[in-house]
Amino acid sequence: MNAINSVSEFHRLLSLPEPRHPLVSVINLADSIFLEDDIWKGFVNRFYCVALKREAKGKIRYGQQHYDYDKGVLSFTAPNQVQYLDLQHMECGSGYLLIFHPDFLLAHSLASTINSYGFFSYAVNEALHLSAEEEADLITILNKIDKECLHIDKHTQEIILSQIKLLLNYSNRFYERQFITRKNHNHQLLAKFEHLVDEYFDTDATTQQGLLTVQHIAERMNLSPNYLSDLLRVHTGQNTQQHIHEKLIEKAKEKLSTTNLSVSEIAYALGFEYAQSFSTLFKKKTEMSPLEFRQSFN
Repeated sequence: MNAINSVSEFHRLLSLPEPRHPLVSVINLADSIFLEDDIWKGFVNRFYCVALKREAKGKIRYGQQHYDYDKGVLSFTAPNQVQYLDLQHMECGSGYLLIFHPDFLLAHSLASTINSYGFFSYAVNEALHLSAEEEADLITILNKIDKECLHIDKHTQEIILSQIKLLLNYSNRFYERQFITRKNHNHQLLAKFEHLVDEYFDTDATTQQGLLTVQHIAERMNLSPNYLSDLLRVHTGQNTQQHIHEKLIEKAKEKLSTTNLSVSEIAYALGFEYAQSFSTLFKKKTEMSPLEFRQSFN
């Protein structure tokens, strides 16, 4: 798989002059022209990319998803995700790309917290739609980053990263707003989630496939695990794993109180490979062991 390893190489492929800073750049899409190069048929970037697009057209495949480049305004890609561009139908339009190499984050708190921004690994058809005011706020930040790239000194990294962090925090706010304003659609997703979880525990899936995982339920819903967890957290206060554990405990209590199955049999019926793992989780969630819970009904 071809790799775009540096900010400088990405500039070259967009027919742009050398970047002002070797590890971070704000690119004006109106000034960019994609070079005809086989690399676009399959490549990975070694850097983070935040794209604020207007009137861009084309199709991109990112990870396992196909994405219409002309839909959505703000989108995010993380390092080392496989991408494919269809240059025949690609138009840059206008807008901005902020790209920054992971090395630029070293020795800064953002290096350890950037993975908490779930939108870098969202299913890419969940681009962020912005109001004119929100877009203007982000462009102001991008302009500050671009300007700071002209003054490389001992303060440059801290100033730029503080602006990047501000941009990401604004994006978090905007994503939460998007979750809330799409309430009807999200309620349908929540109902589907509840149905799929109940279905998994009410059939033989647990004995055939083992414990229900976040990855499994997210795939059934055609969402990324991070996006599903953020959706659930905004609307219910709990992430996907917490919901799965809650349903596990609910089913376990039902079996402990209404059947004569042993703790081991219940554990295996719920998908646990080891009964001790089930007992540990049950006690953590209820402050009682499975046997203590059963005895409370006798």
